[in-house]
Amino acid sequence: MRYALLVYNNVEVRDRTPDEERGRMTAEIRTVLSHPPVEGWLRLHDVESATTVRSEPGRTLLTDGPFLDSKDFLGGFIIVEAENLDGAIAIAGQLQELRGANAIEIRPVLEEHLPGA
Repeated sequence: MRYALLVYNNVEVRDRTPDEERGRMTAEIRTVLSHPPVEGWLRLHDVESATTVRSEPGRTLLTDGPFLDSKDFLGGFIIVEAENLDGAIAIAGQLQELRGANAIEIRPVLEEHLPGA
């Protein structure tokens, strides 16, 4: 089964982590993510680059920034192939040890293919 690991970062932790420490953590994370069962991973630009699209009757609203005002933001996601949830938890645990104060949400991936996707 495929799982998405949604990696959340904390703005305050990110801002007070020295660049050298962030570089070291990134290198260690790349090592973990270079092995099976990781199928792929994407990092996102900082939360300040987000644009949120909402709709109201008759119009579309655009807002600079994330949907929620929060200290935590989605920093990226990782797709893994695991026998079960325990396998996905093991990978998330390895990453969590390297990242510290961040959260990693695990969700099963729906294996349906929509037209045009």
